[in-house]
Amino acid sequence: MTTEPLRYEKLAAELEGMISGGSLRCGDRLPSVRRLAVERRLSVSTVVQALHQLEGRGLVEARPQSGYFVRRIEPARAQPVLRPPPVEPVPVDVSQRLVRVLQSGAKPGMAPFAAALPAPALLPLAALHRLYAGIARRQPKLLEGGSHINMDEPALVRQLVRRSLAWGGPLAAEEFVITNSCTEALGLCLRAVTKPGDTVAVESPAYYLMLQLLETLGLKALEIPTDPQTGISVEALDLATRDGAVAACLLVPNASNPLGSVMPDEKKRLLATLTASRGVAVIEDDIYGDLHFGSQRPWPIKAFDTAGNVMLCSSFSKSLTPSLRIGFVAAGRHRSAIALQKTITSGATNPLTQHVLAEYLASGAYERHLRSLRRSYESQVESMRQAVGRYFPAATRIARPQGGFVLWVELPEAFDAARLHERAVAENLSFVPGELFSASGMYRNCLRLNCGNPHTPEIDDAVRRLGALIENP
Repeated sequence: MTTEPLRYEKLAAELEGMISGGSLRCGDRLPSVRRLAVERRLSVSTVVQALHQLEGRGLVEARPQSGYFVRRIEPARAQPVLRPPPVEPVPVDVSQRLVRVLQSGAKPGMAPFAAALPAPALLPLAALHRLYAGIARRQPKLLEGGSHINMDEPALVRQLVRRSLAWGGPLAAEEFVITNSCTEALGLCLRAVTKPGDTVAVESPAYYLMLQLLETLGLKALEIPTDPQTGISVEALDLATRDGAVAACLLVPNASNPLGSVMPDEKKRLLATLTASRGVAVIEDDIYGDLHFGSQRPWPIKAFDTAGNVMLCSSFSKSLTPSLRIGFVAAGRHRSAIALQKTITSGATNPLTQHVLAEYLASGAYERHLRSLRRSYESQVESMRQAVGRYFPAATRIARPQGGFVLWVELPEAFDAARLHERAVAENLSFVPGELFSASGMYRNCLRLNCGNPHTPEIDDAVRRLGALIENP
């Protein structure tokens, strides 16, 4: 280990100690970067790394032209404590239960806490409508035919290559395959690198849709211990992949769903090196990478891949609108196999929509929209955290997401979130029980809340009513 990480970690630990000890209180301004650098005899970059680490932990926040300030801290609301998952891979059986939960959450009048969907008011729908109309008028031939061979519109691929500069790139245009969603991208990757009966390593808890994909493809899930702040344990993954039994990893390293954790760069580097050396394919869902709460976009694992082993999947459904149905995969050395799977399953993604997205990205509007959207999501997540802290039992543990717009909540161990869900639905309240994020049925006392809507008095009252159900089982 180099001396530089030790220095920034030491500074971060000292500042964290001052915050937890009360020397630096909520709202206090931290010394400036230059002052800390001079006083501690450190480089500016070292100080910035330390502050970014504290920002990732939710302890400080950067304010434009003002510096760093201590964020509000709730010592009584600890992070969830995740138990070690089983050490053996297991078949997956979550789909039917999950469908029932999501269907109940979509009923009219239901509090919108189940599916992870953004509020339409936060999305640039009018601008997208105008682009659809304009492009359809200017390029009427886009809808005249279709292709199972020429599937990717060069205009959109060009914009994704430009965006990949922020992902540690640039990535090569030849790597990209445009898909109908991030879900399709993940499924294509799994089909390309696994066969029925294979074992796939996943985070624990894991995004339920990933478990559904494993179930439908006849794959087994091996749950790997995951930290609520720093993501999957590379050490545990190291042990799990030594015997060659793991075919692939399916991960959400940036603002993971449901924990909101972000893997540090060094862990991403180690994971990329480890998996490449053992021939374990990595399928990376980076759908929340653009929705980080820190001052810098976190790089994906793909940024540290030198072997073409990482398949980077994402879409714009959480930032623009789910209705676009546009995703992509930067497929590395697996590009041919993934393109073949795309050809035989769904063919080309809608060319008109590809051009709409390409023009929107090229205009610069996306970056302006993202800045506002990230602030909204961060505020909504924090408001939900505060509401859960007010209305749920005192022993409740609450995650501190570093991006995205979902919130993981751990109730006292005696609670059964699936039974609570049945009672909640009768009161027009819904959420996703924690057991649906585990192939082995763990996290029965946990639940995930969608924070994609502004925290109105109606939303706050729904959290209050849910808390009352928990307090009165």
